[in-house]
Amino acid sequence: MTERVPIAIVGASGYTGAELMRLCARHPGVAIAHVMAKRAAGQRVGDVFPHLAALDLPIDAFDADAVAARAKLAFAALPHGESAPIVAALRERGVIVLDLSADFRLRDPAAWSTWYGGHGATAGDAHPAGGLLASAVYGLPERHRAAVRGAQLVAVPGCYPTAAILAAAPLLAAGLVDPDGLIVDAKSGVSGAGRSPSQATHLPEAGEGIRPYKVGGTHRHTPEIEQELGLAAGRELRVLFTPHLVPMSRGILACVYARPSDASRPTEAYRAELARAYAGEPFVDVLAPGALPDTAHVRGSNRAQVTAVFDLRTGMVLAMSAIDNLVKGAAGQAVQCMNLVLGLPETTGLDQLAIFP
Repeated sequence: MTERVPIAIVGASGYTGAELMRLCARHPGVAIAHVMAKRAAGQRVGDVFPHLAALDLPIDAFDADAVAARAKLAFAALPHGESAPIVAALRERGVIVLDLSADFRLRDPAAWSTWYGGHGATAGDAHPAGGLLASAVYGLPERHRAAVRGAQLVAVPGCYPTAAILAAAPLLAAGLVDPDGLIVDAKSGVSGAGRSPSQATHLPEAGEGIRPYKVGGTHRHTPEIEQELGLAAGRELRVLFTPHLVPMSRGILACVYARPSDASRPTEAYRAELARAYAGEPFVDVLAPGALPDTAHVRGSNRAQVTAVFDLRTGMVLAMSAIDNLVKGAAGQAVQCMNLVLGLPETTGLDQLAIFP
């Protein structure tokens, strides 16, 4: 392989930053040249994440000029709103950016303002880097591979949207299900809430139960799911999205309920369409008839398990997927996109098998 591409990781003190370091440390095509995090600046990686102590890297405060001097490409693993100005500063200096926040996922700046710029249903602050939205590519390779190749700014999808889109988009694109009345019911491990402690994710509060949160169309991943499923369907649509917190560290299981466009279609047609759509995809496993997705079987890997069934009794289609929210739902997908951007084989550095049990 040719000389390794120097990369930077901004926002390295969170779970996603840790996964980026873990994956990139063994990636044969890149070298971690710079690691930055505001709250951990001045420490070393091993002080913040002992499992990564072998990297022996210092953590610095963010400096756009320093990144541009040392790295060709940067990952931004920062909260929404905080990421956009940093991404803009890096792009001004010619650095390729893969952004893992929500700041560049929504194509409509008004939608970002409504969902991320303020509170409630009224529009909030304007997008802090709206001029870059048109150049950002939504980084779900299974849907936008050609656009990701060679992109200079990639908006890495959210974890819930990744799971929902992988399950349902092929069925919508093929016209097998009705775009109206879609229900997305999804469960996520606690790491999806980030590393900052809170009462909701404190072990005694979360350890023995399962609960929905941000219900009734209030979760910020809703417009992202609608945007991408609408593209697949060829028209705007609305989904009823309900996320749940479950007492595990990693994983997302998504169940998407839809009405068939033709109830007389053979029951196997839906799983068969997923198999057709994902034939040759390196990270999507369409399960055999009768097998069902399980978050335990994708943990630690960049793989997704998908399938679909038709319920003869109710006349409804159920499409399902399981991913690791920190890998295929975040850092692994970002590395997958990086490989495409840099012209490397898409699977480079992502050949880890799942960890079980």
